Amino acid sequence: MVGCWLNKPAKIRHLQIVMNGRRFVARWRKPVYLSLPVMTNFLAAEHQIQYVTNFEDLVNTPFEGAINAICYTRNLTGDFAEIVKKVKLNSQIAVVEPEELLALELSEQGHLARQIVLNDLQLLTAYGASPVLNLIRYYDRDDAYPFFPTDVYSYHVDHSPIPTNTFLCTYHGDASEILPNAQAEQKVLVPEIRAELKKLYGGADEGFESFLTEHFFDLHYRAKPGARPVNLGLGNLWRLAVEHPESKVLPCIHRAPVEATGQTRLLLIC
Repeated sequence: MVGCWLNKPAKIRHLQIVMNGRRFVARWRKPVYLSLPVMTNFLAAEHQIQYVTNFEDLVNTPFEGAINAICYTRNLTGDFAEIVKKVKLNSQIAVVEPEELLALELSEQGHLARQIVLNDLQLLTAYGASPVLNLIRYYDRDDAYPFFPTDVYSYHVDHSPIPTNTFLCTYHGDASEILPNAQAEQKVLVPEIRAELKKLYGGADEGFESFLTEHFFDLHYRAKPGARPVNLGLGNLWRLAVEHPESKVLPCIHRAPVEATGQTRLLLIC
């Protein structure tokens, strides 16, 4: 439950918000002005996220209403950077198998990090998911259609013909981000982009929608002006809603980060 009464710009030094029984307080050294649009952007993101404190709640809490992202918040211990340094990476992205992790000679802090990763893999596998641990320098860019890239750096939703979820956790490097649905627009509905896609298609109108689906154009979004993406942070284990025939909520819009820091990412995903 969230309350907001900023009907016009207000001069404040701190702001307290209560969401799902949790209290958040933002403080500023000098007075600042906040208006309803600013608060609306913030609350739009928080309305979509359910925070939990254990793995059981992560996998069992249903998506409902506006909730399409569930976050198991964690402050992990251990040296994940040591794992990144010790694993041999001969390409821009590689799968790290549990056997390879176990073979690494690590310090005490590196061992703690390894145990956390292995435990996450085991929990998700027991749940019925198929987790993969990736070491990522960067992803391949889609340059087939420069005006409409469909790589993972573009805001997109995941699609499946059967009920499923997307799980992910960044242990090291830049974290992924999600975009509140209210702050996004489907790119195929933007008039100028749709016009370019029709030129690219060049066929009969009745086959256009199938063309968009076949090339995954319909899964991609762009941020509206003033949008405020949510960084998923390091160590948090997320469950995101996927577009599938039985889903009762909107799919969660997300994207991979551009590797601004130059750090190799250690990412669990399934």
